[in-house]
Amino acid sequence: MAEVINLKDKFKKPLDNLICPRPWEFRKADWETIHFIQMLRSQSEQLEQQREKILPSHFSLKGGMAYTIRAIYANREDDKRMREIYYLTGLMDCMINQVNPVLRTDILRAMYKTIFSMKEELNIHWYGHIDQVLFPIDFHLYNELEYRSLLKNAGTMKELYTAIRKGTDEMFDILSLEYVFYCPNLGG
Repeated sequence: MAEVINLKDKFKKPLDNLICPRPWEFRKADWETIHFIQMLRSQSEQLEQQREKILPSHFSLKGGMAYTIRAIYANREDDKRMREIYYLTGLMDCMINQVNPVLRTDILRAMYKTIFSMKEELNIHWYGHIDQVLFPIDFHLYNELEYRSLLKNAGTMKELYTAIRKGTDEMFDILSLEYVFYCPNLGG
């Protein structure tokens, strides 16, 4: 008769930290972080089931990637706009990190105009040191070297734009299917 039954644990609801399931899955982090976190879906599922204190392998989206994820998150319910933002990110990445003979000509101005026009239209800006703006993807899911080779060997701006569009669309789909993004949580 004197047995105490803990009703709190019995009726405790599982923590629902899902913000947005599609096109990209965003969740509220249960731990203190000032950056967005990118994690493989399989590791996220394990984390969600066990609620461990140990954070599985992940990417902390800092620097240029922080501006990219903020723009993606702000448009999380508009698949088309998110894809355009990621395409613009691919154009920015090409300007920052790619060597291509076409980009050494005065045709480069056309790419600058395209980028500035899209930045204005999509209301996205990168500030400060922006060495990496595209999100990392595990090598077994996407061949970044092949993508970089396509960009390097593009002989015209049209080929370059097409390669960037195709590459960023493929990356977008992989990020959608294989990754979960945890939002910053300053309260822990």
